[in-house]
Amino acid sequence: MTNIALVVLDTLRKDYFDKHFDWLPGTRYENAWSTSHWTVPSHASLFTGRYASEAGVYRGAQKLDINDGVLAERLSDAKYTTRAFSANPNISSRFLFDRGFDEFEGSWRLNHIEKNLFDWDVFIEKHRKEGVLRYLKAIKECIITDCNTIPSIKHGALLKLRDLGYGRLTIDDGARSGLELIETTNFDQNEFFFANLMEPHSPYSAPPEYQSVEPPEIRGLEATFTETAFDPDRIRQAYDDEVSYVSDMYHMMFTELKNDFDVIITLSDHGELLGEDGAWEHMYGIYPELTHVPLVIWTGENDVKYRSESVNLLDVYTTVLEAADIDSTDTRGRDLRSELDNADCLTEYHGISERHYQ
Repeated sequence: MTNIALVVLDTLRKDYFDKHFDWLPGTRYENAWSTSHWTVPSHASLFTGRYASEAGVYRGAQKLDINDGVLAERLSDAKYTTRAFSANPNISSRFLFDRGFDEFEGSWRLNHIEKNLFDWDVFIEKHRKEGVLRYLKAIKECIITDCNTIPSIKHGALLKLRDLGYGRLTIDDGARSGLELIETTNFDQNEFFFANLMEPHSPYSAPPEYQSVEPPEIRGLEATFTETAFDPDRIRQAYDDEVSYVSDMYHMMFTELKNDFDVIITLSDHGELLGEDGAWEHMYGIYPELTHVPLVIWTGENDVKYRSESVNLLDVYTTVLEAADIDSTDTRGRDLRSELDNADCLTEYHGISERHYQ
């Protein structure tokens, strides 16, 4: 059986991928498109081979609770060992994205999802203008609300350390933890490994040795819809610093993975707006900078090849199943390793999530 790895470089734009990932061998699909503008619907397509609306995943329904078997379940039924690492709280057991995985590990950012912790992100967003006072209010909320109090306070301290650039666990968004997991896992035969790496995602705060500018404070929707004071060039450079960092980290991961895996698929779930059309981040619109994504399939080669057919994330699901010799007739997608015609690639807009709406 074929060992298969699927790695998502979350929020990585195609043009920044081209700039920083020239080292990555394999077949590059230059005309690849996401099925959505943000993480949850895009991963729903990766895991089901359907558009997110068909799988019942959208702004108000973020759980992967489709009745049919999802990718890891299909592979597990075929006697694959299925493992995952996620640095993205949206891709977690809370939203059922752990379905079918024998092992599902997460970075420090998943703690508030997995352990009933106080939601610091939402609280800080609602009380952003209150300065230091908001932290005292948050601690009070940790005590009086239905959450795990002490772990919640500790998680808040981790978030603050992350903002300040301190702490072994919080020095990045999980790439070092992912690398350590790959280095220490004894992969055998019949393995499927999935990973989501979050470094290109805001707040664009790379480890200090990679920072060419001080990390900015960016609130994408506010910057998109209102007149706010911020430095666009600093934001773009901070994003570039993060992409440079994740490139180096993934280079080490890829070097480890290719010792154990026959097929490694590297892609982004969506891109990022950096001021194009006056918009920022990825909660608004379906612009090409959001939906044109990098996609590379490595099958043992040392060089780079290019293909120009239009493809999308639905095709990744089919490609993984076909590589594992599992029937894929239940999907819209195609095996990307085969001869392909250009296809219509649709992108769905799913609106603004509740947290971002607040």
